[in-house]
Amino acid sequence: MPAVIRLKRMGAKKKPTHRIVVMDKHNARDGKPIEILGYYDPKRDPAVIKVNKERAEYWLGVGAVPSPAVGTLLKKQGIKSRKP
Repeated sequence: MPAVIRLKRMGAKKKPTHRIVVMDKHNARDGKPIEILGYYDPKRDPAVIKVNKERAEYWLGVGAVPSPAVGTLLKKQGIKSRKP
């Protein structure tokens, strides 16, 4: 099961918030996640990013690959993502 760390869109129309989740690579964007790691709210000023650093590092350690957007968010939080 190839795991991916990516964003799951939540919120109302034109008011997006996102959850940072671990999912099976083949699941739909808004499908059931394996685990919720945190959230991202781009509409606030400044944007709010909350990530459970311990769990994110665990998933990166076992081979989960972050999407490009999540890789940037993790980098801002000081979490180093491993290159595949």
